[in-house]
Amino acid sequence: MKKLEKNIDLSQRVLVTGGSGFLGSHLCEKLLSKGHDVICVDNLYSSRKDNIAHLLDNPRFEFMRHDVTFPLYVEVDEIYNLACPASPIH
Repeated sequence: MKKLEKNIDLSQRVLVTGGSGFLGSHLCEKLLSKGHDVICVDNLYSSRKDNIAHLLDNPRFEFMRHDVTFPLYVEVDEIYNLACPASPIH
């Protein structure tokens, strides 16, 4: 957790949609390494939970299997929207 002064906490609560995909999982890992709390949202349609398996035991990491076409009510400081299949299914 980064601190500017003793009483100022610079960590944020961050939502990453598509967080179990290749890019999303690496972003989740980086955000955690910077001291942020991360909510990873993914419907696992075109990604794998294996990509985030090593993060599941981290108390600052939360995984939610959810389709982002439906509302999700969470309080966060930042959102990274990576929820999109990389390519159409052939």
